[in-house]
Amino acid sequence: MNPAPFRALARVAPAAALLLVTTACADDSPPASSTSAESVPGSASPQASTAPAATPPTGRTTTMNIRLTLDGHPVDATLNDSPTARDLAAQLPMTLSLRDLNQAEKIADLPRKLSTSGAPEGADPEVGDLAYYAPWNQLATYYRDAPYATGLVILGHMADDGTEQLATAEEITIEAAP
Repeated sequence: MNPAPFRALARVAPAAALLLVTTACADDSPPASSTSAESVPGSASPQASTAPAATPPTGRTTTMNIRLTLDGHPVDATLNDSPTARDLAAQLPMTLSLRDLNQAEKIADLPRKLSTSGAPEGADPEVGDLAYYAPWNQLATYYRDAPYATGLVILGHMADDGTEQLATAEEITIEAAP
């Protein structure tokens, strides 16, 4: 009996198992469409979804509407459903002084540290993102592209028209949306 095929199988099996586990545990698959649910006998009828058609990137799912006021100009924004964003929401309303950092973001010191329970190691912010920089206990708001940062937790996103206001803002007020 030739042991070579068994050795090859032994090398491939752990990688295949890891791939299956990773794929099975990923939560980025689209929800089942109503036609697939209806075609399976004995399946429950689908419920109407109020979720947006496009799935936002991981960590950017929005759940709470907030209002930012940048030097007197209101801007709509949303917070995601992370423990860190919920911790920030529990402190609202708040008004903070902004400082520019790297001509890409405005930062502000927060009154107390936010929970980072379950937060990723870092994040790659997008223009318009609201984030928490845990090492310095700061709110970071982005009006230009910035690189990945370890310790950065995305909290939410502001409406596109807010980034122009943010670039020159010196004060931000954050409150629950009316």
